[in-house]
Amino acid sequence: MSKRRIVLGIVTAIAGLAALGIVAANPVHHAEVHTQSWSFNGFFGSFDQAQLKRGHVIYKDVCSGCHSMGLLAYRDLQDIGYTEDEVKAFAAEVQVEDGPNDAGEMFERPGRPSDRFKAPFPNEQAARAGNNGALPPDLSLMAKARAGAGFLGYDGADYIFSLMTMYKDPPADVTIPEGMHYNEAFKGHQIAMPPPLSDSEEAPLDQQAQDIAVFLTWAAEGNLEERHRTGVKAILFLVVFTLLAYATKRKVWANVH
Repeated sequence: MSKRRIVLGIVTAIAGLAALGIVAANPVHHAEVHTQSWSFNGFFGSFDQAQLKRGHVIYKDVCSGCHSMGLLAYRDLQDIGYTEDEVKAFAAEVQVEDGPNDAGEMFERPGRPSDRFKAPFPNEQAARAGNNGALPPDLSLMAKARAGAGFLGYDGADYIFSLMTMYKDPPADVTIPEGMHYNEAFKGHQIAMPPPLSDSEEAPLDQQAQDIAVFLTWAAEGNLEERHRTGVKAILFLVVFTLLAYATKRKVWANVH
């Protein structure tokens, strides 16, 4: 083994031990994420449209009061099984600023399928003012933004599910400032957002958390199923190409001793 490899091995080991030491020394800052089994994972994974629709309802009824999804248009909802008329009805529920008109004035009109999801606040300052100074993040790419990396690898859906289900009473030795809430899945365990979901007669908390996690994953990874299909085609092509190449090689060298 070369000296360079030995040095790299030592440095890697030290870095790994240091990282584990940081986590152990600061357990309060360690986000506890519970991994789940998702239909969209795996080589042939796909989204469950019924689950996506339930997640959309949760976003619409619960999350959209504070969180925007500025990268999603109403017409995108057709991809999860809604009809064109249903999408038009969703869009028409909101009033969208448009213009200027012939008089040079802005005006409001019912939303159209081509419009982006309407944000709950007109600007960042209004959003902070309505949430005790906290800025609710846009959820369009939340599933990607919260996916783990390295030895903490987990899906963004795992994080969202855990965040929805891990609100707890703080330990006796932990003081939570007024307006904050204790959540073991959130880094630092203190989060401004109150628990958005709870058990109901229609669905238990775990199911609701899974539904919204899947919907937000679809919003961030709308082409996931297409990528899976492309991957399958690529693998099949490589298999056929390999077999043809092997058969050609056997034929070309058949008479060579």
